[in-house]
Amino acid sequence: MAKLHLIPYRVEEVTERPPQIPEGVCMIEAPEVWEAAEKGQGTIIAILDTGCQKDHPDLQDRIIGGKNFTPDFNGDASNFDDNNGHGTHVAGTVAASYRKEGGIAGVAPSAQLLIIKVLAGEGGGEYQGIIDGIQFAIDWRGPNGEAVTVISMSLGGPEDVVELHDVIKRSVGAGIPVVCAAGNEGDDAYDTNEFAYPGAYGEVIQVGAVNFQRKIANFSNTNDEIDLVAPGVDIYSTFPGGKYASLSGTSMATPHVSGALALIKNIAEKEFARELTEAELYAQLVRRTIPLGYPKTAEGNGLLSLDILNKIEQLFKVMNKSYRANEKTDPRKL
Repeated sequence: MAKLHLIPYRVEEVTERPPQIPEGVCMIEAPEVWEAAEKGQGTIIAILDTGCQKDHPDLQDRIIGGKNFTPDFNGDASNFDDNNGHGTHVAGTVAASYRKEGGIAGVAPSAQLLIIKVLAGEGGGEYQGIIDGIQFAIDWRGPNGEAVTVISMSLGGPEDVVELHDVIKRSVGAGIPVVCAAGNEGDDAYDTNEFAYPGAYGEVIQVGAVNFQRKIANFSNTNDEIDLVAPGVDIYSTFPGGKYASLSGTSMATPHVSGALALIKNIAEKEFARELTEAELYAQLVRRTIPLGYPKTAEGNGLLSLDILNKIEQLFKVMNKSYRANEKTDPRKL
């Protein structure tokens, strides 16, 4: 059986001091909803990737736990360090702390991270390790009984494996959304057969990539299971060595959505005064998208836009006020 691998990605630049709030975080309007969402506080995102630099200044306060499911570090299950870079970058986009003294902000900077290393340093991982990693995320409980809110996976492969599909179904059945990268083999926005698994499973939230001009990235896979798109080109985030890097790929779009679900959960559950199901969280997510005019196989429901509901509400208030100002006087009141 073939291994699952990182979704191919490009390292554009490695830097010491990137923008404090990266452009991707701003593009999806995360800062506009931070107050209402308490910046994701109380939520936990499980990141299945190459691990994470545990002592990165922007991440060390966000990590609640982790486990290694690879042979790296002599198979030490307690060592989930990142010997690749990809996982640290993904983690920063999800939930890098918003520190006053510098660093960057992730989409949900007060959320916590469960780091599950399922990919080795060269970027590959056995299907069984990934299946076990997902089950670990489903079963995991924190010191105060905390459970995982979202599972984020920027990985994929060509094979449809029954056991992988089954464990994803278990996650969704347990109320945990699974967010996956669409893949980077795209070459035509109108091609509907560019699949990577587990992203192509109907139960997952499959994410394509756009650039900052709101154009579909030329590498982003297109198929009939795309759910939405998010920034995935020249994305600044954390990188091993306490540094920062700019990377491109649907791998970079995925954590924007994973972090967004943490914010949406906090907002929506306060509004409904109850815990939401996975299907309800998905519905709240797709409500917060804007169509870009591409085929649905390329953009799904559209670009993630966390503040769009507030903007619509304000627009209706202005329209209503204008209508009332221009309303003719009722002659019965003369």
